[in-house]
Amino acid sequence: MVREVDPRQTKRAEAFELWMKAPMPMVTLFKTLDVTSLVKLRRKKGYPFNMLLCWCVGQAAAKREDFFLLPVGDKLMAYDRLVVSVVVKTNHGGIQTCDIPVTDDFQQFCRDYQTLTGRVRETAQPHDLSEGAMVIGTSVLADHEIDGAVNIYAGIYNNPFLIWGKYRRGWFKTTLPMSFQFHHTQMDGIPAAEFLVDLQREINQFNP
Repeated sequence: MVREVDPRQTKRAEAFELWMKAPMPMVTLFKTLDVTSLVKLRRKKGYPFNMLLCWCVGQAAAKREDFFLLPVGDKLMAYDRLVVSVVVKTNHGGIQTCDIPVTDDFQQFCRDYQTLTGRVRETAQPHDLSEGAMVIGTSVLADHEIDGAVNIYAGIYNNPFLIWGKYRRGWFKTTLPMSFQFHHTQMDGIPAAEFLVDLQREINQFNP
């Protein structure tokens, strides 16, 4: 469910006034995560690495109220559920997006991820849940080592967005640089940085 809210009745009232009309209201943070435990899970149980990371993203986001408000057009909208969007390579040679519902049931998330991305891969049609849920975008350049990316801003898509590439193996741990872009109306820098700390915590404690 999604509904319009009066910004003046939220904690984002001042930010709404400051940043809604800014020519470039998006902020990008960069952080290197320790993903050693996810890589071990991938090897041990065969789960796709990106699915595991998207699960952790959803769990970290669901614990923060910032993610349930989003500027859309000139309005502030409140959501009661989240989805993680992934980019899927289709069998037709292109790419499409696939929205995966965030849930606290890992096995359900796993089934949804596998089923929905498989459908998008076969049909080359997007699976879009943005009408009723706040979308956390992700994009993966799995074959390339990158330090992060600043995404385009067109004034239309204000959703938070995470980008990462190929993880990097070391002697004792595996790391993954990541960029996190968000609209300043939705959250400030400190909560955004805290979300990345929460994400690392979710990765560290995840044990399906």
